[in-house]
This record gives sequence, structure tokens and C-alpha cells, in this order.
Amino acid sequence: MTAPNDRKNDGGVPVPVTPAGATSGAPAELPPSSPAGQGMFGMQGSGDVSGYGGLVRRRTPIEEAPRPYGGYFDEVRDALEEAYPHFADAIEKVVVDRGELTLHVRPERIAEVCQVMRDDLALRFELCSSVSGVDYLGADERRLHVVYLLTSMTYRRRVRLEAAVSVEDPHLPSVTAVYPTADWQEREAYDMFGVVFDGHPNLTRILMPDDWEGHPQRKDYPLGGVPVEYKGAEIPPPDRRRSYQ
Repeated sequence: MTAPNDRKNDGGVPVPVTPAGATSGAPAELPPSSPAGQGMFGMQGSGDVSGYGGLVRRRTPIEEAPRPYGGYFDEVRDALEEAYPHFADAIEKVVVDRGELTLHVRPERIAEVCQVMRDDLALRFELCSSVSGVDYLGADERRLHVVYLLTSMTYRRRVRLEAAVSVEDPHLPSVTAVYPTADWQEREAYDMFGVVFDGHPNLTRILMPDDWEGHPQRKDYPLGGVPVEYKGAEIPPPDRRRSYQ
């Protein structure tokens, strides 16, 4: 990124400079984020004219779904319960919402459940297409959730697995031995959310520099950014605009 005062007498060619906020200590100097579920962009005071400052997002409680679930969901649960002796201990709850089946799994059991989901002939979830993180700040004591999207190409079925850990103990077993596709995805969840995947072959940052402090997609991470030059005008980062400071 460049700023107008960084140009030299070189025919208008931008000269690369180190963007603001790129140092490891920069995030700690920025204003704190807004409370979870209220407002947007860390807005304080009355300068916001968009209405987002008064936004309150309602959270729908995640509850156990009653049986029958419908479709193939009952078959998946029954097959897993039959194939996995520790089902009652490993599965915290089963949720059906928006046409998706989600199995909430105890963190220490996630790799075992994935192994059964892949290998059992009645399940055959051969593909883990995504491993992503979610931060439920203010809504769950174990606020860091990791979501696994599994696909059975044999039976054309999909299921979500979800495991929750706390910020104080953000450890989960890695599933890379079961699903090699989870390698870089677990690294991203570690980089952005700080979830530590025990047993990962190379758990290092993948998006941020190695010496970066903090995890940018946690909801209590300070709002920041870098200035962007656009058609001769410099657009400041969000925390430097109007009343957001």
C-alpha cells in the first residue's frame, strides 16, 4: 500500500511502504471492539448516522432436536451410534437447523468421531471439505467453536460436526491423519482464532506473519486496518474514520 506523500518524482509510480498496523505490537494500540451482539465497528458516541450503533443482534438458543429428524438424518445418527461405542459420551447434542444436521462433539473425541464417520460402511463420509472457526463471544463459555463439514460421496450426504473449546484451553486433536485436506484449514483456524490442533504436522500461521500477536477473527480483537489509496484519495482504516475512533 502507498500513501500520497510516499510518492517520489518518478512519474507517479507508487513506492511500496510498510503499511500501518503490520508490526506485531500494533493491534494492542487500537481501540477495543464493541460488546458482542451490540453495535458495529466499535462505534462510540452519537456520530454514527447509519443506525448500526444501536443494532442488537438476537441469538437463537441451540437446542437438541427431537426425533424423528427427517430425511437421512436419523439414518446417520443411528449408524454412528451403532458403529461407535462411545457415542453417548462423545456426542453432546444433535441439532437440526436450516436443513442441516449438526453433531456437537466433545473436543477430545473429535478425531475418533471423524475416523468412524469416514470408515464405517454405513456412513462413508470420505471428504472433509471445510474446517472453520466461530467465536461466540458473550454467548458461550466455550466460545471458540470449530466446524467440520463432511461429505459422503458414496451416499450423497452431508453432515456438520462442531466442537467447542475455551480461550483458556483452546486445544483440539488434529484430524489431519483422518482427513489430509484439513491440514491448511486447521492452520487457518489456528491463525485466525487461536485454536491449537494437537498432533498437527506443522501448526504454524498461514495468513498472518509468524510474529503477529493475537488472532484477528476473535470478536474481542481490536478493530484495525491499513490505509488504502484509491484514485488519488487515501481511505483510512475503519478505526480511524469519523467517530469510530
